[in-house]
Amino acid sequence: MAGGTWSTTELKVRPGLYMNFKAAAAAQISGAARGIVAIPVRANWGPIKKLVEISNEKDLIDAYTDNLEGGATAYKEIKFALMGAPKKVLAYRLADADAKKALVTLKDEESTDVLTLSTKYETDRPFKVTVRDNIIDDNKYDIVLYEGSKLLYTFTFDKGAAAIDNAVKAVNEDKGNKWIQMIKKADGNGTLEAVTSKDLTGGNAGIEGITNADYMEALDVFESAVFNVLALDGICNAELQASIAAWVERVRKEGKKVLVVMGGSKEEDQDVAVSSTRSRGFNNEAVHNVTVGGVLGGNEYCSAEIAPYIAGLIAGQKLNESITYHVTPFEDVTNKLSNSEVIALLQAGSLVLVNDGEKVIIEQGINTLTSLKEGQNNQWKKTRAVRVMDSISDDMLKSARDGYIGKVTNNEDGQASLIAACKQYMEKLANEGIIASDFAVMIDPQYQPSAEPDEVYIYWNASITDSMEKIYGTFTVR
Repeated sequence: MAGGTWSTTELKVRPGLYMNFKAAAAAQISGAARGIVAIPVRANWGPIKKLVEISNEKDLIDAYTDNLEGGATAYKEIKFALMGAPKKVLAYRLADADAKKALVTLKDEESTDVLTLSTKYETDRPFKVTVRDNIIDDNKYDIVLYEGSKLLYTFTFDKGAAAIDNAVKAVNEDKGNKWIQMIKKADGNGTLEAVTSKDLTGGNAGIEGITNADYMEALDVFESAVFNVLALDGICNAELQASIAAWVERVRKEGKKVLVVMGGSKEEDQDVAVSSTRSRGFNNEAVHNVTVGGVLGGNEYCSAEIAPYIAGLIAGQKLNESITYHVTPFEDVTNKLSNSEVIALLQAGSLVLVNDGEKVIIEQGINTLTSLKEGQNNQWKKTRAVRVMDSISDDMLKSARDGYIGKVTNNEDGQASLIAACKQYMEKLANEGIIASDFAVMIDPQYQPSAEPDEVYIYWNASITDSMEKIYGTFTVR
């Protein structure tokens, strides 16, 4: 369904709900749980250019393995996202044109090619196979699969005239088989030649040649999916980040209320001026720029690498929660900042991690917005506030699509029904402490008198709560 913002100078063509948020004098906002993080990743296993839902580490290993070699990022970055406790991660495996499955050809005892065995996915994993007589039953064959020297699986099937068909069935129909698939080439003489640790060759994970264009292609797929926060897999290319920020801005105007979290390299994290320049360059309420890396398990990770953790944290929190002063799992930060450096980064719209002497916390839950646009106030700089506005927009869009657009007559009774539903929704937000109880929802007297027969203009007024962040005390000594 169409959505997004609206203007009196722009007549909408598609039916839908269009929502503008404007700041009242002292408006404040908060929110509730949302849930889904989207990440394009590099991997040497798993489906290419397809969305994969991951809810826990087992899902992650099943989908992409825990391999970190050859430039693979899937395990590390998705695991970081899961540490933030989102509902799930929506992953997309990137690959270049060289990505290929590994193969091996098996022969019968007369050297006729009878079977082609290939990996299920494009990969450079070191798979090997052994073909042998079953050690217990001489009337059966075993095909034994290894990864390097590690035994993965044994497929056992009957010998005889149908041995080749039996092999295909044993491999392809085994529900426990996660690794290989088999294609029959010929019947042969009904035998299989014995081989020991024969390599599957020609495989390529398709990582080395991945470009910015591949990441942008991933965004085309994510655009039609449901998610809330986007993160990258540790990449910090400035040109790519600028393109992603522009993409986020465009889709938000079209009604897809998503946020993005990005970061910098280890070198950039050490330079406050460079990090601040990057933040100011985004200047967008939907873009978060992490500027300090973290230490976990004794390993240092740059801000771009831990950005998925921040994305998962933002997605996983309730709308009435804030990431300000949130305690992270990191043991230390990669750059211990002075007070003036923290202030400089915050003023530039940077998301900063600090070690307070006991734990590593997020200094303040802010985005990169520093120069307010028309209709905005300082609340638009807060992650919590923007999440609430996005959530209200998403919820109302869904309600309008499911219950009103094309279903309810646009007369006084129909409009009254719509207003009543909106009020009920706002009452729920007020009861949860997300907005103040003195909200107002009504037919907009400014625009409705001149509306077309199929148009309804609604006026909303609400104060949105914020987290307690600055406490000022006066202590009088007598």
